[in-house]
Order: sequence, then structure tokens, then C-alpha cells
Amino acid sequence: MWVARQIAVLLCCAVALLCAPGCGAAGADAGTDAGWPVPVGAVAGHRFFSPQSVWNRPVAEAALDPGSTELTAHFAAEVAAERMAGRGPGINTGKWSVPIYRVGARQPRVRVELRSRPERRPLPALRRAWRKVPLPRLPRPAGGTDRPLVVWQLSTDKLWELWGMSQEVDGSWKAAWGGAIRDLSRSTGVYGPRAWPGATSAWGASASGLSIVGGLITFEDLERGRIDHALAMSIPNVRADEYSLPAHRTDGTSTDQLALPEGAHLRLDPDLDLASLDLPRPTLVLAEAAQRYGIVVRDRAGTVVFYGQDPTPTGTDPYNEPGGFYEGSTAGSVMAAFPWEHLQLLRMRLRCECG
Repeated sequence: MWVARQIAVLLCCAVALLCAPGCGAAGADAGTDAGWPVPVGAVAGHRFFSPQSVWNRPVAEAALDPGSTELTAHFAAEVAAERMAGRGPGINTGKWSVPIYRVGARQPRVRVELRSRPERRPLPALRRAWRKVPLPRLPRPAGGTDRPLVVWQLSTDKLWELWGMSQEVDGSWKAAWGGAIRDLSRSTGVYGPRAWPGATSAWGASASGLSIVGGLITFEDLERGRIDHALAMSIPNVRADEYSLPAHRTDGTSTDQLALPEGAHLRLDPDLDLASLDLPRPTLVLAEAAQRYGIVVRDRAGTVVFYGQDPTPTGTDPYNEPGGFYEGSTAGSVMAAFPWEHLQLLRMRLRCECG
């Protein structure tokens, strides 16, 4: 398929043109030791985070929230209103999405300075986590005001999540906020004390404390035509002052108690026969993931959106180009066909962000 061919070409070119002599071929830790990235999201058979994490745990048998029917009907009506207004829903793949740089074991390390954010104390631990980041040469944060970027080093099982990235005139890099995760393969995908020495639930580039890699549609997902993890979603009307675990915080502003909180975990009805709906193939891929693993509300956004890995660093577009994931359609059309009215809300564990 087109995605597989393009990624294969990209990897071959990266290795042939950019690797120093002795650079390993694609394998346990593809990525170049010459300092240039191989901008891919995962390796064969790899999923970010622990199999028991919210991102990778099947949800067909999970209990529903007592308010599931009412809250999901309200949300489906919001989606329908977006469609009528021509505003959404959509899939962020460029601006407002997430570029992932997988780097090799010998990638040179640099300090990424943390801009002072007194309201997000304590800061020393995050500064220590960013003293030696294996940042590739010429990294390109995502477009938009958030400018996130993720660096992943398979050999050390670590990930660095940077938000508000910018390069200074002296060539150094700074970021406004973010986090770091060690023991990535055993991580919950949620920031807290276990993510890194000194880490807190205030870490992370999302408003909820959930990693922005969690729920991301990766290039590997596109290549194999299957998504074996939950989907991350952002919505406009996020409930204020409350969040649901595993989220640890919220930027919600809605006082409507029918608004979903950050951390809310939805799924498509397990009894829904997706094959009978005659969905476009890209929509079916999303729906199958939503039925098996669910959809987690990660952030607040202007419209309802899922997230696909940002392909900008590759110079290709595996979503929109001929033969790409959308198959000549658009993200709006793919999302419009999604069976929103069949969503169910899993039992929430609400917490108050008071004071």
C-alpha cells in the first residue's frame, strides 16, 4: 500500500544519506547516530506504554457510567451541530498534532532549557530531566501556537515530551512545558511520580496530564491498516472543575453538567455490527479501535478532533496524498461517517479541581 512504500522509501533515504558509517539498519533502535532523526512513530509490534494502561486495555467488558446514555446523547448532538456548521469534527495531523522523532542509542544529547513557569512548581526535577535530551538536528515542532515535539529513544526506553518549543538565536532550544517518561514500556501513559524522578501530575503537554503520544494515530497504524490502541480526542465543551481518572487535571470551562470531563473514556457499543454500517475504510479503522480500546478525552480544542502523527518532518503526507489513509476523501468526511450516536461512556472516577 502507498503508506508502506513511502515509509520504506523514507527510511532507506534516511539511512543512505544521513547515517554516519556504521549506523545500524532498521531494527531494535532505528534512528541515526549521526544526529538526524528517522521520524517514525513506532517499530513493528510496538505499542507505547504498558498493556494495562488506559491506552492499551480492551474495554468491551468495562462497566458503563450511570449517566452514559444522557451524556453521550448530548455529545453526539454537539458533534451533529459541528457538522451542520461545517466546522468539524476532524483529525489533526499537521498543526496542533505531534511529531515524533525516534533517535538512536548514540544520539548526541543537548540541554533543553525550561522557561520559568512559577505557577507550575516544582520545576527543578523537570529541568534535570531535560539536561540531556537526545534531540536530533533541525527538529521541527508541530505548527500552531502549542508547538509540541516528542523525542523517543527505544534503546533507553525513554521519551521526552516538549511543549512550546523554540530555538534561540544562539542555536539552543527552549520549551515552555512538558515532561519526560522513563520505563516507557511499563508506563501508564499518565504523568505522575512514577513517570520520572521528581515528576508530578503537573507535567505533560496536555491539559489533562495524559501523554500526547497516548492515543496518537501513528505511521505504523497507517501502514498496517489497524489501530491497536485507544484514540485520543479533544473537544470544545469540556466540563469545568472536574476531571475523571486517569486524567489528573483539566482546563475545562463548561458549567454544563452534561459536558464531558477530561479523562472521560468512551467506546463504541461492543454489540454494534460495524461491518453492516458500510463505513468508508478509514472510518472503519477508527471505529474498530474505538470499539476495542475506546476514546479518551485528552484536551480542549476548537472542534472535536482525533490526532494523527504529524508527517511534516518526513516531507510526505500519508493522509491526504494519492493512495493515503483518507483514500482521496478528507478528514472531515472520514469523521462525519463515524457512528457517534453509538458511543457509550465508561464508568467515570470523578475528581474535583477545586480552589
